[in-house]
Amino acid sequence: MFDNLSSNLEKAFQNLKGEARITDVNIAETVREIRRALLDADVNYEVARQFTADIKDKVLGSDVLTAVNPGQQFTKIVYDELVATFGGEMSDIATAHTPPTVILIAGLQGSGKTTFSGKLARYLKQEHKRNPLLAAADVYRPAAVNQLKTLAEQIDVPVYSIEQQDAVRVAKEAVSMAKSLAMDTVIIDTAGRLHVDEEMMKEVAEIKKAVNPNEILFVVDSMTGQDAVNTAKDFNERLNFDGVVLTKLDGDTRGGAALSIKTVVDKPIKFVSTGEKLDALSPFYPDRMAQRILGMGDVVSLVEKAQKEFDEKEAERLQKRISSDKFDLEDFLAQIQKIKKMGDLGDLVSMIPGASKAIENADIDDDAFKPIEAIIYSMTPEERQDPSILDGSRRRRIAKGSGTTVKEINDLIKQFDQMKKMMKTMSKMGKMGRALHGLKNLPLGR
Repeated sequence: MFDNLSSNLEKAFQNLKGEARITDVNIAETVREIRRALLDADVNYEVARQFTADIKDKVLGSDVLTAVNPGQQFTKIVYDELVATFGGEMSDIATAHTPPTVILIAGLQGSGKTTFSGKLARYLKQEHKRNPLLAAADVYRPAAVNQLKTLAEQIDVPVYSIEQQDAVRVAKEAVSMAKSLAMDTVIIDTAGRLHVDEEMMKEVAEIKKAVNPNEILFVVDSMTGQDAVNTAKDFNERLNFDGVVLTKLDGDTRGGAALSIKTVVDKPIKFVSTGEKLDALSPFYPDRMAQRILGMGDVVSLVEKAQKEFDEKEAERLQKRISSDKFDLEDFLAQIQKIKKMGDLGDLVSMIPGASKAIENADIDDDAFKPIEAIIYSMTPEERQDPSILDGSRRRRIAKGSGTTVKEINDLIKQFDQMKKMMKTMSKMGKMGRALHGLKNLPLGR
């Protein structure tokens, strides 16, 4: 996510490395490199110009802190400016005083509206205990209706659809149905086109007029850069939407749309989507995104994800097994499954401060666990519980069954033994218990 932008900003800060103080010369060089990094990331020219002008003014106007080197001061100022450019603070979805809350989803075809509608339904159901209804108002593409129904089945959420090509009717009847069934949220998935046209705009405006939504979300493919910003302007002029959803942030995203859209249309980014899985949706926190772009990681989001998969009882059970030297490959496999449920592996790694740079050229994805899982699944229960019994013949059998090599099995067992020793040492020192217990006491939900 924004890897090139992060790398180029880091290069810009190199101008201040080793400098004892901030001067007009190193300010000018650093600001010029930051502007170049932003433009290379496809940030709107006026946004990039204003961004760097504001940074320069703040640097020149800031008090020189003797305890902080110029690079750290400059980074802090850039961080503050990124947060402000992203909108300052997290923006929630509006809620109706009298249910149901009606959420209208708009955007171009291919932007990910239908998938986002399913993700939003899951998010509201899981995280906010809402009872949502999905409305299939993309009536021109049978595939869109079928896709929405398929997604809805996975999260056990009802879908309202009709045979006729009447999107306004779908929206109105879905709201009426939600009221009659005491459902508190209606999410309306509307039709899109390959480009902005009058027919599409007229229809979505009619839906807005018919149901008076509490929230209108504009979904945009973040990989389209400045095209996304221009489309957002067109939609906003007709719909006056409430917030933006950036999809496909796990792709080759340069960052231009994310950094430009709030300034250009003056509407907050409310959600970011990072994959096809239904749980790959997160509220947008400007401060956390700024931290990730500057290589500071996002520990808060990482802990939030961990808390959903690891409960306190499980942590205590795990610590006891580690302390008594009973932690085995069955336990290890279980922890791998929990980590995979937390989301995209590459995205998780990027949340760890400094990790992105440390593994800059590594190819990290969910497939990284597959050889390990295959090896462990090819073992007998006895072998998983006591890897010390793995002699040569057993290892050859496991290699054949898992499609790996004996060397890969040897490496896994060696690394597992090293990990066990480290975990046991930490447990004896009391660090692991405090770390696991401390997860639930961190100040989350900023």
